[in-house]
Parts: sequence; structure tokens; C-alpha cells
Amino acid sequence: MTLTAPVSGVDPVTYQVLVSRLSGIVQEMQDAIFRTGYSTIVRESQDASCMLLDADGDVVGEHVVLPLHVAALPEVVRAVRRRFDGDIAPGDAFITNHPYLAGVTHAVDMAVVTPVFADGRLIAFCGSIAHKSDLGGMVPGTGSGNARELFQEGIHFPPVRYVRDGTIVRDVEAILRANSRTPELVTGDVRGQIGVARLGERRLAETIARYGVDALLAVFRQKSVATEARVRAALAAWPDGVAEGEAFVDHDGIALDRPVRYHVRVEKTGDRIRFDFTGSSDQTQGPINVRPALVRGCCYYAVIAMIDPAIENNGGLARVVETVFRPGSVLDPAFPAATNNYMATAMAVTEALVEALTRLNTGRQIAGCGGVGGGLTMSGRRASGDAFVLYESIGSAYGARSTKDGVSGASVYLSNSRITPVEILESEFPIRVQRFELRPDSGGAGAWRGGLGPRREYAILAERVALTLRGGKHTIPASGVAGGATGGLGDCVVSGARGEQRLSSRFSAEPLVAGDVVRIDKAGGGGLGAPHTRPFAQVARDVLDGYVTRDAALALYGADPTRLDAALAAFEGGIDPS
Repeated sequence: MTLTAPVSGVDPVTYQVLVSRLSGIVQEMQDAIFRTGYSTIVRESQDASCMLLDADGDVVGEHVVLPLHVAALPEVVRAVRRRFDGDIAPGDAFITNHPYLAGVTHAVDMAVVTPVFADGRLIAFCGSIAHKSDLGGMVPGTGSGNARELFQEGIHFPPVRYVRDGTIVRDVEAILRANSRTPELVTGDVRGQIGVARLGERRLAETIARYGVDALLAVFRQKSVATEARVRAALAAWPDGVAEGEAFVDHDGIALDRPVRYHVRVEKTGDRIRFDFTGSSDQTQGPINVRPALVRGCCYYAVIAMIDPAIENNGGLARVVETVFRPGSVLDPAFPAATNNYMATAMAVTEALVEALTRLNTGRQIAGCGGVGGGLTMSGRRASGDAFVLYESIGSAYGARSTKDGVSGASVYLSNSRITPVEILESEFPIRVQRFELRPDSGGAGAWRGGLGPRREYAILAERVALTLRGGKHTIPASGVAGGATGGLGDCVVSGARGEQRLSSRFSAEPLVAGDVVRIDKAGGGGLGAPHTRPFAQVARDVLDGYVTRDAALALYGADPTRLDAALAAFEGGIDPS
């Protein structure tokens, strides 16, 4: 947003230059963390986020990759301040991965923050969160789908000093290495995070040298003020009212026959908005519990999505969004409730939020999405005897949107991570990817069709492998909207010498042997609007593209078989049926 009124001590042009500069610094940090990543999780999947925060922990510079990291890092900075205030100095670096003591997403997301000083005073922090290949716990890759408490989810660091005066604290690093099955990857990625923080420090120092620390601090303050004002103005234009939304996760990984409910009641009055989550299920035994700070991050995301994606996700949003939780619920669990599969819950919460908000801002609609796409882990030993941990985030599909079909084979809502290229997987791990394709008919039928879920099929080449999955929507499909059909369900099938075995959406350390084949089907998105109102040309094009089968076109869309066959024949003859 371009400032229209001067900031105290900063003219509008300088303000906009500094705002752009802060965003540019974070983009440079973000590029650097991906280029220097040791693990495929960071280097290829890009499961990492960088930020600049003020001394109080409010985000002042972001280039969002994973929105929930934007909610977590402020909690990290505040935890560091509580633990170390009075003992923070230039050259320090602090690490933590604790969901309860520092607000981090889950154990395998390690946060690194470094302080920035100017004129002898603490003015900011450079921070990042990045997924780690393994930090101990019940299963390789750390993310057990069946963990019952936090202590089973790997080693947890409260905020601790990892670097003092520019020198790594060797005792802390020794503990980190001793608790990982892939110590070189983990310490390499942590050092990469420290490196990008130092890059951010240098760029802030250059900015201060050119514009002065007072100007920079004034911009820090005004960025949040501007965001708050813009969001409140947009909300004021919505009609006042109350709306509710809910979504479900198949199960928690322990009670496999018990869906978990996420419910939100949204109250909008004037320029205020309040999210009440007290109707959600009790905390679970399995690892799908989420701490309140991350739920607020889901609210920030949904509000931005409903207003304008260009709105900055900073401290101004925190002053707008009001939240209510019920202690002991899945969204406000008591320690030591397990949390490592938090993304399944965050995705369901976001679906419930979007459902409710579209009832307040009726100009935008979207059907249910294919859900969480991450959390497939394979681990074992290479022929050389070295241990490996492969982590995949496959993605799913968006539901149909007002005036548009859903997006196929994509990470949805909060996830945003990328799938690892086949060439990288096959060159670094003892597996072969036999199929990677979109699944016909997996997108819910509608006037606007849901996106198609992908299929990924792996042949196991190592002698023994342990497979862990933290998926979703194997039993509860993506919902359709306004007469649209539900999306296709996800699935996990292992075939080999033992025959064919269908597995649940969450499990841990399933033993595999060389020659086994694992097929992962991700759920499709829901449809929007009555299927029979979809124009014939679009149905025919879907059949030609392989998105919809001929049988589905006839049964679900009501296509005339003679006309459809003529259109297909015309295409074979070089005539576009549209």
C-alpha cells in the first residue's frame, strides 16, 4: 500500500522505499536459505520461511512462503526475550523447536533468531523457521502419525543460545547432533539459517547507515498501523452479522473411527471481527493438536484471502483479529499433547474459516480443498550402509472457485511447499518414481469443476524401508458448494509379494521391502454449482484432456453421448470442439 500521509520523521516516498527495502531483504534471505539447504526438504520442497521482526516480536518484513511461520516466529522472539532479556548481545543466535515454550509449529520445525542492535540498543530480530529431516522421536523423520504425547515426537529445545559472540556453542550442537538420525543434514541446515540471519543483519545495517535508525523504527511502527487501518476499513464495508463454518479431519491417528471436528463462529461488527472456536473437539490423543497462536495465524490467512492477497501479514493483523478458545480443546491443548501433525488441523481450521467468511463476504466462494498434502516419510539405509530419510509434501487440489475451476495437483491454503522433482528423489534416495499424474474424475463435478488430486507411485529399491504417512481425506471428502459434488477421496496402497494392502491416512513406520510399490492418491477438490449447468464445450474439453472420463461426463454432467462422441471424433480430426 502506498502511504498517503506522512509518517512522523519520514516522508511518504522514503516510507515506501523503506517498506520495499524490508521486503527485498527478506526475499534475499529466502533465496539464500533455499540455495544453501542441505536437505531436500529445504532445498527442493522449500519448507522454510524468513522474516524481520521488531524488538517486541511483531513482523516488520515478510515475503510469505508458509503463512503459519509468520504466526510462530513472533512467539519465538517473545519467548527469547522472556528467557534472555538483559543477556542478549550482538553475534548471538538462538534456536528453539518447542510448541509450548516457544510457539513453534511442531518439533521438526527449528526456529533460529538473531538480534540486531543499533546505537547500542536492541531494535530488531532476523528470524527463520525451517523443517528438519530428523530430530529423533519414535520414527525416522520424527513425525510419527501415532504419537500420543510431545515426548514421543523427538527432542525439544526451549529457547537456547546456539551461537555466542559469533561462535557456535559446541555443547548445544553436540546435543542436537546426538539426537538426529541425519546429523549432517540437520546441522548444515541450522547453520544455513544462521547464515541467512547474518545476511539480514548486514542488510539492515546498510539500511540504517543510509536512512538512520529513527527512520527505520518509524517505518516499523507505521507498517503495522497501515495494515490495521486497511483491514478495518475493508471489514467495515462488509455487512454486520454472524456466520459459522466447520470442517473435519478423518481421525487423529489413534482413534481411527472418530472424526475430529473444527468449528468456528465468526461475529463481525463494524470494523471488528471475532472468531470463536469453543465448539471444536476436545484435544486428541493423536498428534493433530494445535496451539492457539497458530490458529490465529489461520485467521490472519483467511482474512487476507477474503480481502486482498497483497495485504502484508504483520503485527497490524494481530490487533484486528480477536479469538476465543476452549482450554483442553484440540485448538488449545494442555501440555504435553502431541502436535506434530498440526498441518492437517490448520488446513481444516482454514476450510472452516473460509466457509464462514464467504457467508459474510458473499462475493467470493470456494468449495472444499483436497486437504493436507505433506507428511510422507521413507527411511532406511542405502547399499553403502548410510542412513537416509526421504520427506515428501505432495500437495492435493483446490476446490472450484467463483467463476473458475479448482487448481489441480497443488499445495493448498497454508502449506505452499513444493514437491521434490523426480530426478532429485531418484538420484539421492533408493527409490524409483513409477507414476506421477493427475487422477481423472477426482475433481468434484460442478458448473465449476474441482481440481484433480495427484497420484505418486514409488518403487522401493532399498532392502528395508519404514514408511510413515500424515495425510488426510481418505474417508471425509472435500465438500461441494451450491450443488457441486464432493471431491475424490485420498488413498494409500502398498503392493508387493505380500499382496495389496490399503493403509489409513495416518500411520507410522510401516515396514516395506525391496520390490514393494507404494501408491499415494491425494484427494481432489469439491465442485461448485450444479454439474448439469457446466457448458458442454468445457465438459468435452475435460474429457479430451483426461480430467474427466467419458463415463463420468455422461453420468455426472449429463452430456449427450452422441454429441460427446462427435466432439471427440472431431478433435481427432483436428477440429477443436469448443
